[in-house]
Amino acid sequence: MDLPLTEDFREIVLSKRPLIDVRAPIEFQKGSFPHTINLPLMNDEERRLIGIRYKNNGNAAAVALGKELIDGQPRAIRTKTWKSFVQSHPDAYLFCFRGGQRSQISQTWLAEAGYTVPRIKGGYKAFRYFLTQESERIAKESSTCIIGGRTGSGKTLLLAGLPQSIDLEKFANHRGSSFGHFLSAQPSQIDFENTLAYALIQHEAAGYNHLIIEHESKNIGKRYIPKPVFEALQKGALLILETPLHERVEITFDEYVTKALQNYHDTFGFAGAKKWFDDANTGLDRIQRRLGGQLHKELKAQFSEAFHTQQNDGSLEAHKAWIAILLEKYYDPMYDYQIKKSTIPIIFRGNQSQVMAYLNDFQAAG
Repeated sequence: MDLPLTEDFREIVLSKRPLIDVRAPIEFQKGSFPHTINLPLMNDEERRLIGIRYKNNGNAAAVALGKELIDGQPRAIRTKTWKSFVQSHPDAYLFCFRGGQRSQISQTWLAEAGYTVPRIKGGYKAFRYFLTQESERIAKESSTCIIGGRTGSGKTLLLAGLPQSIDLEKFANHRGSSFGHFLSAQPSQIDFENTLAYALIQHEAAGYNHLIIEHESKNIGKRYIPKPVFEALQKGALLILETPLHERVEITFDEYVTKALQNYHDTFGFAGAKKWFDDANTGLDRIQRRLGGQLHKELKAQFSEAFHTQQNDGSLEAHKAWIAILLEKYYDPMYDYQIKKSTIPIIFRGNQSQVMAYLNDFQAAG
């Protein structure tokens, strides 16, 4: 049976094509591609047993065991699951690790059930290689504008209003600070890299003259920007977003207190507030050495007092006091030091409207 193959990886990215990953769940969890669902041909235990048979007795024996394990009812159940997905996503492709037996079997079973689904030539390995190479190429060829500014300046809010921007913290599911984790886990490193690659390819295809990103360190939480990509992006120009302290307190308060508490409440119910308090305290303890004993003690006391007020009368306003101290005495000196030693040229400073206007003019000028 002559079934379709594709290696048009760029089209997969630009069309945001839905994909079926037929690898085992343990492989999928390590990383896959955006818009991909894991509908495995074999579960983890079946894969393990077949792997042992292959190692001990060779390919023919492994194939024979595979047929024994997944023919019959398992085949019927898995084919039904694939059919259901393809009915909802008729433009789907499928793949396994190298585009070999697993995807061929899956494709054949689907074809026998009346559904022709192309498989990716070379599978996960070939597509992943393409994304890695394209990430490095596009990063090197891009003209990068980097938005800097002290903590709470509203850099992320500014990026959200710029279609030519890429939000690295969003892809990493982390806000890039000791208090920056979300309740949902960060993606795997591979998922982070693949999502970034998709964004870079789509950005290039959109024809933007410049790539706008936030000033980040190499690490965002527990994820890191691949070294060749990071180094290429850092060769851009730096725009400093200048926001008064009182506005930065409000922005930080809204993100790290108001919205965070709502997320904790949605997840943990009435226990959410105490869970949020404990996690924020842990964040303060993580930076104790850099804060110094006295400042750490002061912040802990202010935070506890604010939480006590919150528990008593429901007011969150008292949290602004410790946020102001943390910004002014900890994050500001740290960021100012980083900017001082940075080798990225600073080409503009201004408030949000001024930076937006500069970027719009910059983009129009090409």
